[in-house]
Amino acid sequence: MRRVLALSTCVLAGFAIASIGGAIAGDSTRERAAASALRGLVDLSHPFNEQTIYWPTAERFTLTEVAEGETEGGWYYAANNFAAAEHGGTHLDAPIHFARGGDKADEIPLKRLVGRAVTVDVSARVGDNADYLISRADLRRWERRNGRIPQRTIVLLRTGWERFWPDAERYLGTAERGEAAVPQLHFPGLSQGGARWLVNRRGVKAVGIDTASIDYGQSTDFQAHRVLGAANVPVFENVARLGRLPDRGFAVVALPMKIEGGSGGPLRMMAVLRP
Repeated sequence: MRRVLALSTCVLAGFAIASIGGAIAGDSTRERAAASALRGLVDLSHPFNEQTIYWPTAERFTLTEVAEGETEGGWYYAANNFAAAEHGGTHLDAPIHFARGGDKADEIPLKRLVGRAVTVDVSARVGDNADYLISRADLRRWERRNGRIPQRTIVLLRTGWERFWPDAERYLGTAERGEAAVPQLHFPGLSQGGARWLVNRRGVKAVGIDTASIDYGQSTDFQAHRVLGAANVPVFENVARLGRLPDRGFAVVALPMKIEGGSGGPLRMMAVLRP
């Protein structure tokens, strides 16, 4: 696993090398290593646009053009304004979202957002069951095939629900908006027992899922959110492309917008695979 973490460091070093445009002349070995690492990146974020899925009661993403075109001075210039709820698209749920006193978006230590990761793929068991709850039994079953989840690991839960993005009716269970749409939500999530097991037995540093919420759509008490938040465990929701990841042996970098006092925010997330 040290190799995986070293790889993520190499990737970040690669960005720095590229940015200085060959100032490190002659260090071809390092440049080749960085280029190899960059080929092992998987973008785990959906783009933010007019199709981005948000909770039925949340403000959707909007991009408003401020300027685009040639200026009077003769150069090209483009700029936009954007607006959106904290929670929508691929995003962070900071612990404070459901836990009084939990870390806010800007308070989460970077070490909780970067590190080794595993993909717990339950998509075959979920199938088309929109009310599926990932249980402790599912997590233990994965460990019997793949080995124990190490302490301080980022756990990504793959339900297969990403296949419905960005069709809100299929992904959320309803395309309607407003409070009346909330009881119609249907999508898989993590059970309270599963959340407790990840926190108490495996000491995870973060949990991600390829659905709109870590709690399933029909939840009315949001137990998974509350358990993870109380343990100061960040949550990543609407994660993309989990089907491209191995079961283990990779790293994740999940960097949200650093909103001071925020309960969450848009998230750019990537996996770093072994070359």
